Amino acid sequence: MKKPILTLSFLVLIISCNYEWLHAQPSNEQRHRVIVLTDIEADPDDTQSLVRLLLYSNQIDIEGIVATTSVWKKTSISPETILKVINAYGEVQSNLSRHEEGYPTVQELLALVKEGLPSYGMTGVGEGMDSEGSEWIIETLEKEDDRPLWISVWGGVNTLAQALYKIRDTYTEEEVDEMISKLRVYTISDQDDSGNWIRNNFPNLFYIVSPGDDYGSATWSSINTYVDGINNDEISNRWFAEHVQQDHGPLGAVYPDVAWGVEGDTPAYLSLIPNGLNVPDRPDWGGWGGRYELYQPEFETIGEGGSDVVAKPENREIWTNASDSYTPYIFDNYGRAVEQADTTFTGNKVTLWRWRDDFQNDFAARMDWTVKSYEEANHPPVPVLETPNQITVQSGESFTLDARNSYDPDGDNLSFLWFHYPEAGSYDELIPVPGAENVYHVNYTAPEVDQPETAHIILKVTDKGTPALTRYQRIIVNIMPSQ
Repeated sequence: MKKPILTLSFLVLIISCNYEWLHAQPSNEQRHRVIVLTDIEADPDDTQSLVRLLLYSNQIDIEGIVATTSVWKKTSISPETILKVINAYGEVQSNLSRHEEGYPTVQELLALVKEGLPSYGMTGVGEGMDSEGSEWIIETLEKEDDRPLWISVWGGVNTLAQALYKIRDTYTEEEVDEMISKLRVYTISDQDDSGNWIRNNFPNLFYIVSPGDDYGSATWSSINTYVDGINNDEISNRWFAEHVQQDHGPLGAVYPDVAWGVEGDTPAYLSLIPNGLNVPDRPDWGGWGGRYELYQPEFETIGEGGSDVVAKPENREIWTNASDSYTPYIFDNYGRAVEQADTTFTGNKVTLWRWRDDFQNDFAARMDWTVKSYEEANHPPVPVLETPNQITVQSGESFTLDARNSYDPDGDNLSFLWFHYPEAGSYDELIPVPGAENVYHVNYTAPEVDQPETAHIILKVTDKGTPALTRYQRIIVNIMPSQ
């Protein structure tokens, strides 16, 4: 009876993975929706993150930008700064549109700016605490749109808490469940006392967070963490001055200097950018926004960083910190063009900074788009697989992955890199590439397994333009035990 049981379980796994893959993949026709909650002016990094977000406003459907409070800005909000940045975007929107279509007009974006209450945390949640921002969240949820609505939280989250409070108080249980099922939250740790309230009162709400206020240990903070043993130039003040702030038009001119940490809020939407790697509904698969797993963290692991936010126990599973082991590939001047470094890095921050050079280069290229013609700027390559993004193989079977028809819109030369991402699948032992991992096709051998397993193989294609740009393909390999 073992053989039929294995086959049935394998078929269930295949159907599940295929469903998740098909419904998680971003496309030009189905962009991710997002409402941003920002305590802008509490720290210059919100303004920095907003500048970057607007560069992707043709690939992400921005449905609201709400000025809120936080533990660092308890009694006031600053929507005027949001307006200032959007108006700067308006001066370069036509030039951005020369590079990619779909950029919204400045008028469309200005209409999306809303205000939360100038109240801190749970003091702004309850009867009579509705705001323009909380009402906008409800109105957006009520739209006839089957796509999830992401809430990208850069400060306090009490505007969402008030929306949920009113939803629970005024809608039927069935309607509440339906609205909650459409919400996805990615918050930059806890910056008021309403985040824990939300998670404990709405147990089915999809919520990504490094809980507490120990920001230095949080996954998202690795966007600006100096890492010993790698090149950190692309988070340096000099890099931002050259590639973003100076000689990059009105939008670069409103990008402020670093005060505490650069762009700490950006990870809350990086996973929504369609790049072939990101699958935001599967935080455990990893991507530009980091990798997170679904579990209930022990209270002892929830750090307190010294703000007025009091760490509290979590009473249910949340998407939270996960660990990767990563050995970088580095350029080699002689022989094979890439080689693995001598150092392997492990930890939750690795899940995000391992992609940092790629998303920083992408940012720099889009800043160039604000001032350069199409011919003068660089544009991302297009990886093309000869095989489907999901394949099924037997233990011990050889299989070939081929990307020979990948191309670059600017005619740039392309570099290829194939690697197994063990933490993203169920098979967590590293599957090496036989021979060279930097050619356009590779021939793998499936490992021996006792039960159906999945392995994620990542194709990374990088052009040799300036700055070098990267796109990916994720191949899910379903490995079946030998018959």
